[in-house]
Amino acid sequence: MLRLALVAVLATGLAGCNEKRDPGFQGWVEADMIFVSPDEAGRVTKLHVREGDEVKVGDHLYSVDDDLQLADLNQNKATLANAQQTYDRAASLNKTGSGTQANLDSAVSSLRVAEARVATSETRMARRKGFAPVAGTIQQIYFREGEMVAAQRPVLSIMPPGNMKLRFFVPETELPKLAIGDTVRVACDNCAADLTAKIYFIATSAEYTPPVIYSLEERNKLVYLIQARPSRPDALRVGQPIDVHLNPKTPVADKR
Repeated sequence: MLRLALVAVLATGLAGCNEKRDPGFQGWVEADMIFVSPDEAGRVTKLHVREGDEVKVGDHLYSVDDDLQLADLNQNKATLANAQQTYDRAASLNKTGSGTQANLDSAVSSLRVAEARVATSETRMARRKGFAPVAGTIQQIYFREGEMVAAQRPVLSIMPPGNMKLRFFVPETELPKLAIGDTVRVACDNCAADLTAKIYFIATSAEYTPPVIYSLEERNKLVYLIQARPSRPDALRVGQPIDVHLNPKTPVADKR
């Protein structure tokens, strides 16, 4: 009897060892960053934020030196003042009949051009300050105070919570089980147990394509990119490795 009991225990243990544990699909966390950059090159004179700071739309982020833009604005203002005097004189002469309509039209045109140049200079001056276009977290600062930044080069990046995404790959055999809008379970080291994400993108082409033919062995190597939005982006970090598990309660076959 004792021998039979030992055999039963061993058989149960071996059966448990032979059970396959679902490892899920390996992936990682990414985010679509918002990059804030100046229109023209300059030196960063002031940073008002640090990495990790939360910002709202319109918050002042940084300032870039505006010496050249200020000089251009002053020059255009002087041109505008001269154009205004020329216009006033031409208008006065035209009223008394001493001037010509052609001179007045020319003065009006010069005045409008001068006004437009001043408006452009004022816009260039205003854009020497960077403001947050979206709400989010300062993810990374690329240029510090005193450093030169080129035109169109980002001074910093902002990560809006809604821009975080999960990227993972599934083999071809598992692809029919997934659909846009499906909810998947997300697991990672020291993460909450109730993390989920909703699939919003499924690649239509494989990431790996054999060179000649799709043999049965090669087809098993085909994987497709899946992207999903996490339900709790605040619980994850960019670059963090994750495991994604399919939700068995909502298979595609049953939904269809």
